Order: sequence, then C-alpha cells, then structure tokens
Amino acid sequence: MTSQCHSTREESAPDRPARQAANRVGDAELLHAARECVLANGVRRTTLTEIARRAGVSRMTLYRRFPDVDSLVTALMTVEFGEILQLADAGQPTGNGRQRLVSATVHGVRLLQAAPLLQRVLETDAELLLPYLVERLGSTQLAAEGFIREYLARGHEDGSIRPADPAVQARALLLLVQSFVISAHPAADGVDPAALTDELTHLLDGALGPEPADA
Repeated sequence: MTSQCHSTREESAPDRPARQAANRVGDAELLHAARECVLANGVRRTTLTEIARRAGVSRMTLYRRFPDVDSLVTALMTVEFGEILQLADAGQPTGNGRQRLVSATVHGVRLLQAAPLLQRVLETDAELLLPYLVERLGSTQLAAEGFIREYLARGHEDGSIRPADPAVQARALLLLVQSFVISAHPAADGVDPAALTDELTHLLDGALGPEPADA
C-alpha cells in the first residue's frame, strides 16, 4: 500500500498540505496526522518527519510539542481511549449498578476490538504493549480501572454487587477484561468471536452478583 506518510521525497508529494504557521496548528491536528501515519505504516515505521509533512508543519514545530513518535502515539491512544470510554458509558441510564457495569464494560470491549488504531498496533507493533502487561499499568489501563470503579460504587450502593474492596475488585475486573481486548484475535481461533465476547457478559454478571443468602 502506498502511503503519503511514508514518502521520502517531500517535493514530489502532490497533495502535501501547505506548511502552516506553528501557532495555527493545534495538537488535535498533529494527533490526526500521527493517526493517519500509524494506520498506514504502523508505529515503528512512522517518523516525526512524516507526521510533520502530513500535518503541514516543520519537524521542529512538531518536536517542540512531542519529542518522539512514542509520545505522540501515547497521547493519541489516550485521547482515543477516552472517547471510547465515553461511548461505552453513554446509553446506560437504566438498570441496577451491576447491570449497568456489565453492559458498559462489554460495550467498551466491543468498541476496542473494532478500534482501528489499537488493532493496527496489535497487528504490527504488539511488542509495544508488553511493558503494560508485565511491568506496569499504563494511563489507559488506569482510566479503564477508574471507569469500572465508578460502576462498582453504584452497585455497592444499591446492593446489586457483592461487597468487596473496590480497589481489589476493580483491578481483578481490569485483568479479566483486558484479555478480551489484547488477546481477542488469537483467542477467537476455532470459536465464534461474537459468542466469546457474549460469554464475558455472563462471567462479569456471575462474578459480581451478591452472595446467596443463607437458607
């Protein structure tokens, strides 16, 4: 696939945008240019020079705001993940706390499984995610955990979620849910991917339900 973002001859790009004044280009435009380049080439093959060309700014202008491609991609993933959390949260006005948590979480997983940027990273540069699986939690994981904790609080209040330490409960749910995102492609080998994600609904509902009352 030929990409505007990967040309080595700047003067030959016929549809390259005219270079804009630095103070007229917002971060959103720079992130959009980075997104287009990553979707076309993956993270490892994207450079600041290519992103700057795509955004119509000088490399130095871009460098002053983002020192490297990793910082750009991190900012981009944070923004897109935040938008996905907002979408997952929308349309959950009814039901008890557990029902709303399960519905919003599974909806969020489906959105992430279909997110072009994340899927491109998993396809071409999955090793970039390894530190966040074996060394430390990243900002997007912590945002997801915060999202879960808000729903847990509602479920604890209305009694639809069994009492437990919310920090431990949220962390355990995060570990479960992220596997349905990161490992969705290989895990779907031999099974229906939609049915596999449907099963997450039952796992969450069963794990969070109140303990049965003593007879």
